[in-house]
This record gives sequence, structure tokens and C-alpha cells, in this order.
Amino acid sequence: MEFIFTNHARKRVVERKISKEQIQETIDFPDYTIRKDGKTESYKKIENKTLKIIYVLKGKFIKIVTLMWK
Repeated sequence: MEFIFTNHARKRVVERKISKEQIQETIDFPDYTIRKDGKTESYKKIENKTLKIIYVLKGKFIKIVTLMWK
């Protein structure tokens, strides 16, 4: 699937130094996911932090709403 980023998500990728590989890994192979209100939260432990990505499925696209390190 192809990713679409909201303007907010684009800013967070740069601010928080999150790579495309980390995003792909978190969405494709999450440690766990939570689905609520039509959105999916994917969590993946990477090194000593956990990446959280909130996204929505839009047809053949994944619309990334926001991302953060926890």
C-alpha cells in the first residue's frame, strides 16, 4: 500500500527524525495495534523507544495522521 501523509504528519516525521523504513516496519509488522473510531494505532519497539503511528485506510492508500515516539 502507498502512504499519504497529512501536513501534520509530514512535520512530525521531520521533527521526530522518523525514517520511511521505521514507518513501513511499524505498519507492516507492529508489536500490537489498537483500532478505534475508524483509525488504527500501530506500535513498534525500535531500539529503546516505541514508535506509535495513527493512520486510516483509504482504499488502496494508508493515510498517516500522526506519528510519535513513546
